[in-house]
Amino acid sequence: MPLFFIKCKDLNRQACTIAEEVVGESDVLICGALSPTPSYTEGKGKEAVQREFSKQVEAFVEHDVDFLLAEFLGYIEEAEWAIELLKSTGKPVACTLRTGPVGDNSGVPPGECAVRMARAGADVIGVNCKFDPTTCLKTVRMMKEALDQEGLSPFLMVQPVGFHCPEVEMEHDGYAMLPENPFALEPRQLTRFDVHKFARAAYELGVRYIGGCCGFEPHHIRAISEELSAERGGKLGEGSKKHVPWGGALTSSVLGTNRTKASRDHWERVQPASGRPGHPNLQPKLMD
Repeated sequence: MPLFFIKCKDLNRQACTIAEEVVGESDVLICGALSPTPSYTEGKGKEAVQREFSKQVEAFVEHDVDFLLAEFLGYIEEAEWAIELLKSTGKPVACTLRTGPVGDNSGVPPGECAVRMARAGADVIGVNCKFDPTTCLKTVRMMKEALDQEGLSPFLMVQPVGFHCPEVEMEHDGYAMLPENPFALEPRQLTRFDVHKFARAAYELGVRYIGGCCGFEPHHIRAISEELSAERGGKLGEGSKKHVPWGGALTSSVLGTNRTKASRDHWERVQPASGRPGHPNLQPKLMD
């Protein structure tokens, strides 16, 4: 099989073109996202790391995206270097770490990470990936408390994975530690109603950039939009034009058992079962 090598700049240019075509005249923001660099974990130093970030960001600046995001970073030092490079573009800058309550991969606590990102100049800070909504919100709360103590007020962002994985809360590698990862995670997937609850909790915590990472599906993002529609002036996404929240459309079901479920009260009270007799609810080895 032949190998095709595509330069980062060319890949990002094409991504921008596709995003622009999809957005059209819609009132949305386009984000240019950067990923961690091999140079950092290889110990090549700040100059080499920022050179890699520069290659990633070039196409985004050419296409004049609305803001830049350095995400899935495992080390606060690399995040600081990324923020410094991104700020030089003049664009708004967001930065998220793949960290839980135990801190980044070098052991720096979430609160200290948040303060350092804010002082480096990030306009939006937070966490993404590796952990579920409950753990991510716990981590963001720790960040917010530290920021408040220092009188810093960047916007907050949270993008958890779309799976329940509480037993990895104190693991640096998060849900990657699960034996089910990555090909047997479906039984752990969040319901849309879990995401309604997550969106509300995130908003009440003070988070204003709310989304999802690995495992989030379109109906999950729609749930965020619908849960916070009132706070956004009644705005709803295109996907809501043919959708009735909280099972409202079940009132028209031919099945009487379904018609009884057409309410928010029902779906807030339901406790989903896995349907897998004999399977554990959690991975016991990770709970020890």
